[in-house]
Amino acid sequence: MNISKEIKEFLFQNQDKEFQVFQQPLIPNIDPNSIIGVRLPLLRDYAKTLIKNPDIDSFLNVLPHEYNEENLLHAIILSNLKDFDKLVSELDKFLPYINNWTISDTLIPNVFNKHLDKLATKCDEWMSSSDIYAIRFGIKMLMKFYLKDDTFNVEYLEKVSKIKSDEYYINMMIAWYFAEALAKQYDHAIKYIENKKLSKWVHNKAISKACDSYRITPDKKEYLKSLRLR
Repeated sequence: MNISKEIKEFLFQNQDKEFQVFQQPLIPNIDPNSIIGVRLPLLRDYAKTLIKNPDIDSFLNVLPHEYNEENLLHAIILSNLKDFDKLVSELDKFLPYINNWTISDTLIPNVFNKHLDKLATKCDEWMSSSDIYAIRFGIKMLMKFYLKDDTFNVEYLEKVSKIKSDEYYINMMIAWYFAEALAKQYDHAIKYIENKKLSKWVHNKAISKACDSYRITPDKKEYLKSLRLR
């Protein structure tokens, strides 16, 4: 049996129809029939066995996948690759086929921690892409790896603030990025709110998400609320 067929069989054998019904409205921009309904912890466990399969490249090369869970498995497998160059090559093949937020947000490669100099350049490329979820992924990687004191550079805030889009899933990611920046690099991030560097929707959403954070003090939250755009 080829590996892609084996994977489909596993997914349907582990289908949870109640979970399928729960998931479908959370991903409204894809065909609901493409959601099988397999829970993420089970997919993560299964991915550990797939990574060791010598035929795994056969699965990774079959794009686009038919089902959302196949894409999730693909994302989990890539997240566990240990070779940076191979990972980036695989990401550049996979990102154009990502069609929803659950896939891009599952992609958090562990090996990036060891290659932060190279990753920053790749983030620039992804954020300059025409693909919605490549852009979202690039922003999320900046959020994940470059808001700590030892990796932060104010230039990253500037780059994200200049991304203008009508796409909801890009704008939500920009807002999330700035909310995290307000929690971790407040003195730098607040200037982008005070100077109205973001679109109105992103500006207000970033404030809302920041005000939901326990990491931001009550007095800063009150100040942020005063900066909402009407």
